[in-house]
Amino acid sequence: MSLIRSGWTTVLLMALASAVAQSFGRFTYGILLPAVRDDMGITNTQAGFIAAANVGAYLLATLLVAWATNRYLLLNVMRLGLIMATLGLLLASVSSSPLMLGMALFIAGVGGAFLWIPAPVIASAALPQGRRPLAVGLMSSGIGLGIVFASILSGVLRSSQGDHAWSSVYQIQFCIAFLVLAGTLFVVRHDQAKPKGDGGIGGFSALRRMRSWLPLILAYATFGFMYLLVIGFLTTRLEDDSAWTTNNAAVAFTLMGFAMIFGGPTFVAISHRVGIRLTLSVAYGLWPVFVCIVLTGFYLPTLAACIGLGLLFSALPTLMTIYVVENSTAEDYGPSFAAATLTFGIAQTIAPPVGGFIADLSGSFTLVFLLSATMGVIGLLASLRLPRPNLQEVT
Repeated sequence: MSLIRSGWTTVLLMALASAVAQSFGRFTYGILLPAVRDDMGITNTQAGFIAAANVGAYLLATLLVAWATNRYLLLNVMRLGLIMATLGLLLASVSSSPLMLGMALFIAGVGGAFLWIPAPVIASAALPQGRRPLAVGLMSSGIGLGIVFASILSGVLRSSQGDHAWSSVYQIQFCIAFLVLAGTLFVVRHDQAKPKGDGGIGGFSALRRMRSWLPLILAYATFGFMYLLVIGFLTTRLEDDSAWTTNNAAVAFTLMGFAMIFGGPTFVAISHRVGIRLTLSVAYGLWPVFVCIVLTGFYLPTLAACIGLGLLFSALPTLMTIYVVENSTAEDYGPSFAAATLTFGIAQTIAPPVGGFIADLSGSFTLVFLLSATMGVIGLLASLRLPRPNLQEVT
């Protein structure tokens, strides 16, 4: 029993560390972007370059993680990632220029990749075999909780301090990150044999040793492209095309973030009964349905659809992470997941400019959301190419 309690402590810390690296270090800037832009007196283009520094760092770091996990223990790679994410938040909290903020978010972006790739297997290894998928699901719950916290914190501080409050948000997040870092360094442990260093360039040699690796990375890349077309332009779509107020659009986004807390564990429980393949297929199949409901702009149905999208946003990467964990060896996991994450990173880097270009060309975000819905169908077809589970694998 004491071992299980210790295991759950590790899972909790890994979920909080994921919130620090992903929600604080990567997604908070999107929430704070209008305040940063107005407080610093910069253009949307300059603000976009700051965001690009963070996304580009995450993409670059996936290649570095593939190399690092070939040679160093996953625990040490994760620790470095959390340290870098915490440092990035510290630098962001004291940034006085766009260049310094861009450098801070670049460091945080690298830390996000270094932490996120090892974190699921470290968390799952802390629990008994039957509960390991749930541990992976709770990683996405941590990210969802972090996004909700960042959104509420930003709203409260901006209403009292004005646009300058963005630095206070990062200061509070740094304090939380420092406490999580201390707890992680003292508590979290992970048994692993020394890596052999044969994962290949970018980890793709290790990835190709995993069964059905090609449909898996196709599904993962599809998710990276389709989710940002919705998440990145949701509030703009609702305000510009559906004539929603800013407050109503903010409610929709907050509900989506809140639903992310529950998406991973919910769909993990479903996959435990029917298997990863069928659960992934259902999740991808639901994505176009919810996206099309959002396109109607009807208030209550759209809010319900945003909740559904939030569940899927955390469920889909969780399920794909579990697939990699269950279908790769301990030595191959790090390079394999890094290679898969690289394809995901490329797709999510391409999505925002493609979506913006289509919106400018057509004059609305309707075609952007329809493209996201279409990608959901492609993800469904890729999921159906994954191997069927053996009867004993599903209970």
